[in-house]
Amino acid sequence: MNAKIVLLPGDGIGPEVTAEAALLITAMAEAHNLDLDIKTGLIGGAAIDACANPLPDETLADCRDADAIILGAVGGPKWSDPDAKVRPEQGLLKIRKELGLFANLRPVRPHPKLADASPLKPEYLEGVDMMVVRELTGGSYFGEKQEGDDFASDSCTYSREEIERVVMRAGETARQRRGKLTMIDKANVMATSRLWRKVTGELMAEHFPDVQYDELLVDAASMFLISSPAQFDVIVTDNMFGDILTDEASTLVGSLGMLPSASLGTGNFGLYEPIHGSAPDIAGKGIANPFGTLASVAMMFDYSLGMKDLAQSIDQAIHDCISSGECTADLGGTLSTAEAGAAVRKKLAEFSLSQDANV
Repeated sequence: MNAKIVLLPGDGIGPEVTAEAALLITAMAEAHNLDLDIKTGLIGGAAIDACANPLPDETLADCRDADAIILGAVGGPKWSDPDAKVRPEQGLLKIRKELGLFANLRPVRPHPKLADASPLKPEYLEGVDMMVVRELTGGSYFGEKQEGDDFASDSCTYSREEIERVVMRAGETARQRRGKLTMIDKANVMATSRLWRKVTGELMAEHFPDVQYDELLVDAASMFLISSPAQFDVIVTDNMFGDILTDEASTLVGSLGMLPSASLGTGNFGLYEPIHGSAPDIAGKGIANPFGTLASVAMMFDYSLGMKDLAQSIDQAIHDCISSGECTADLGGTLSTAEAGAAVRKKLAEFSLSQDANV
C-alpha cells in the first residue's frame, strides 16, 4: 500500500492533536509495512500569518495530489475580527468546495465508561449508535452574502444534484448499518427544505426501498436527540442543520473531543478531522483530547485507504484506553495529549504482539 497523506495542523489545539495523528500513522505504517508519505501544509490562521491566505495555493496543490488529508482545526481569537476581509474559516470552506467534499460523515457512539461525563442520564444513552451525514458544500454557508451596517443576508440555495449526491451516500450508509434513514429539515418554513424532502423521498423510494425512511423537522429532531437518541441510525441533513445537530450530539459521548468526521466526495479521497474546533482556551497546555483526531485517522484507513481491519483496530485501541481510564481530563483521566496518544499506540502494539503469538 502506497499513499500520500497531507497533514494540516491549523490553529489552537490543531498542531497538538495532529502531532499525535502523525505518530499514529507512522506507527501503523511501520507495523503493517505500508508506504505512507506524510506532508505538512498551512491552513487557517497559521496560513494567514504566514502568507495572508487561509488556504495557500501550495497547500491546495498538495491536497489535490494526496490520497487523504488529516486536518486539526482552524480559527481563534487572534483572527476573530468580524470586519476582517480574510478569516481562517474561509480556508476550511474553500478546501471543501475546491476538492468536492460534499458529504460529511460524523459517527456518534457513546462509550459506557463515559456515561457520567454526559449531562444525560445513563439510560438515555443505551443503544445510541448513529451516523450523521451532513451536506457540506451548499446552503447558506456558501450562498450569496450581503453585509452592511443596518442589513445583512445569507442566501440558502440547493440544487437537486447537490441533494441527490449526499442522499445517495446516506442511503448506502444506512443500508450497510441498521437500515434506517431519517432526513431532517425545516420544510414547514423553508423552500430549500421542501426540495430536500421531495428529492429525498423520490430517491429513497427508487433506490432504497429496503431502508426504513422517515422525516423530521429540525426543531423536533433537536429534542429527540436528547430525549430519545437511540431511535436514530443514519441522519441526513443540510449544511447548517448538520453543523448544529452534531455539536448537540457530542453531549451524548461526554466530550466534543471524542467525535471524528470524514468529508468525502465521489471517490476514495477524503478529509478527516475531529469536530471539536481549535479550543484556544486550552491550546498549548498539552491537555487536549486527541481521541477525536485518532478516530478520524481510523476513518481515513477505512474510507480512503480501504483498510477496514486497521481502522477497527484503532477504534478498539481508543475504546480500550477509555475502558482502562487512560485518557485526558475531559474524560475523567489524568493523561496529557501526548500520553493519551502514546496509550493508543501501546494498545495497538499489544494487539500486534497478541496476533503474532497466535500465529
